[in-house]
Amino acid sequence: MFGLLVALIDLFSNLVRYLNYEVPFSEILIISFFYLPKAISYAIPLSLLFAAAYTLGDLFARNELTSIFAAGIPFSRFVAPLVAIGILASVLSFFFQDLVVIPTMKRKNSLSRTALHQQPRANEHSDVVIKTDNGKLIYQVDYFDTDNDRLSGISIIETDGDGGFTALVRAPDAYWNGEFWILSNALIYREEDGFIRVRSYNPGGIYREHPDTFRRNAVEIESLPVRDARLLIQDLKNAGLPHTAAEADYYRRFSFSAVSFVVMILSISMGGRFKKNIILMSLGTSLVTAVVYYVMEMISMMLAQTGNIPPAVGAWFPVAFFSTAGVLLLGGAKT
Repeated sequence: MFGLLVALIDLFSNLVRYLNYEVPFSEILIISFFYLPKAISYAIPLSLLFAAAYTLGDLFARNELTSIFAAGIPFSRFVAPLVAIGILASVLSFFFQDLVVIPTMKRKNSLSRTALHQQPRANEHSDVVIKTDNGKLIYQVDYFDTDNDRLSGISIIETDGDGGFTALVRAPDAYWNGEFWILSNALIYREEDGFIRVRSYNPGGIYREHPDTFRRNAVEIESLPVRDARLLIQDLKNAGLPHTAAEADYYRRFSFSAVSFVVMILSISMGGRFKKNIILMSLGTSLVTAVVYYVMEMISMMLAQTGNIPPAVGAWFPVAFFSTAGVLLLGGAKT
């Protein structure tokens, strides 16, 4: 139910644009289908919170747990399987995000852009700009063909250690030979005796930036697996470019996976507090908690991405807050 709710929110938020471009109904269904893994990843913590809170609340209301406690079984031992489920769900959520959600979201975004006439050729990235060697080399590429590892419309600016201009290398295209870029018909513009002189140029293996560097810089960090996201952050740091926002998104990849464990602690602490209307109360509490969590996460991530707080703090603060709240509530739970 929660997964369907998230999927419908995404569908209706784009429905007007689909209708304006007369996207066929079958194509809309396919786009929504590829969004389902992302919807499930959002719905898992909310579903676990509701399921555990309702189950424990129902057991308390039926006095089932009274028999358990009278038999000498402590509450901590009884709820240990729920905690184990929360830990397992967190681990699986991390790999589910990395192996399933990211590829399907990439496919969904590609289909959506094509349907809305916003997509260039699928295997090309346009206007890619990267810095390397602590900013001494700046690559500007008109198009990057990811399938064939070819660059088109290349301009490479070489600077000295203080950022001063040294040379400009231009070439219509280049291809990766496995070790370095081979530029075709390259020209180099260099200042000599107060004049900018141009001549043919053969770099001879100087430019060795791996194609993955261009590929990573051509996409958002949310669309990259953890390994590539970590390498992208390293690329940004090496180039002296802003990396705070990317680092915050990287840490969020881990903190979001931990939410399943956190909501289990919350559900255990809230499970015995409802005696009537258990389904409605559990559902309402789950929805309110989810809204508060995502609003808090949105604010903390915004502060982290703008550099007001450290990236790790922005990603992990909501998890730490709700973990603390769960532990405090657990102290007043019925045992």
